Amino acid sequence: MLDHNYEAGGNMDRREFLVSAVAGTIAAGLAATASADGFYPQPVDQSLFKNVNRAKDPNKKTPLEMSHAPLIKAPASVKAGEPFEVTVQVGEKMHGMAEVHWIEYISLSFGNAPAGKLALEPKGYMLPHATFLVTVPKEAAPKGMLTLVAEQRCNLHGLWESTLDIKVV
Repeated sequence: MLDHNYEAGGNMDRREFLVSAVAGTIAAGLAATASADGFYPQPVDQSLFKNVNRAKDPNKKTPLEMSHAPLIKAPASVKAGEPFEVTVQVGEKMHGMAEVHWIEYISLSFGNAPAGKLALEPKGYMLPHATFLVTVPKEAAPKGMLTLVAEQRCNLHGLWESTLDIKVV
């Protein structure tokens, strides 16, 4: 016995095909709209991805700030034209590097001029950090001071930035 929706041979008639195709497209569109925030293996606070995050009070950091705000280690004073090391550590507390929660990169800039960037992969459990060997030209610090800017991006907690002023002689 043949179903009244199918022609002989088991094929769907053209009208039913068009109706089900349109209905399927509408349902898929509604489903995409309903799940605009997405589904993540770990909870994600979307507000952390709207701006650059910074420690609000460097002397009283929250647990989130302590594990995400970059910590810059550099000499207080450097000589123009001579290399020195700058280490950027992700937070003061251990930050995991698991596949569901990890640091994507660490970067260092002299103000708005890029100095270096390290891309990371979610492998192992380590304290993500990068050491950059840099040289500041005299013209980069005409007033004898320079602001180092460190950034890191966490896949769950967004972009974090810290700064450190150093003297350039």
